[in-house]
Amino acid sequence: MRTAAVQFKATKGDVIASRRALVGLADRAGAGADLVVLPEMAATGYLFADAAAVRAVAEEPKGPTFQALAPIARAHRCHVVCGFAEVARDRLFNSALVIDPSGALAGVYRKTLLYDADLPWATPGDSGYATFDGGRFGVGICMDLNDDRFVDWVHAARVPVVAFPTNWVEDGSNVWWYWSWRLLGLRTSLVAANTWGEERVGAASVEFTGESAVLVDGVVVASGPHVGDRVVFATVP
Repeated sequence: MRTAAVQFKATKGDVIASRRALVGLADRAGAGADLVVLPEMAATGYLFADAAAVRAVAEEPKGPTFQALAPIARAHRCHVVCGFAEVARDRLFNSALVIDPSGALAGVYRKTLLYDADLPWATPGDSGYATFDGGRFGVGICMDLNDDRFVDWVHAARVPVVAFPTNWVEDGSNVWWYWSWRLLGLRTSLVAANTWGEERVGAASVEFTGESAVLVDGVVVASGPHVGDRVVFATVP
């Protein structure tokens, strides 16, 4: 399978411009990949003051982000996985769209293990983990990789490729080593699409690692820089 991890930093407060830039990178990625993975909450950024602020940019699964990316999937005959803030009735989720090569919505995965920044607004996903494209890949979002239940599922379901939208926070550690360690002993590939740089909301500030990467059986086979938008390509089993 040809994969592409898209590293991207949204312009906070300008979802329309961010989505336009994201589509440009996704188009470049789709031209060379069967599976394109975009970051967690890719077009909106990640830090928000409260649920009301998230609700202002949240969308339904077939909302503007799906409408913008579906033509990319259809034109290149690829799957596209993209993180977004989902609104479903009165609840908000940190979710990922899965778009199939026909441009149809194949499914939505909702982040199960929430990070501290999710807690003021997001509902944990409760529908369980799922594979797509006949079992060729599964989806996990950021903190899910810290969840033993997710790792156990990857092992039990023999998931060959994990599409991994993330906003991984810089903590001074080697992020590739950590991702590899979490999947130690599993015959799987991780396609990790991260954001980068600093994001601020009020007095709060977080720096993200960048360093998007594709790992095969724990070995980094392609990677991006610490800073900057980038498309990372790799062929995986």
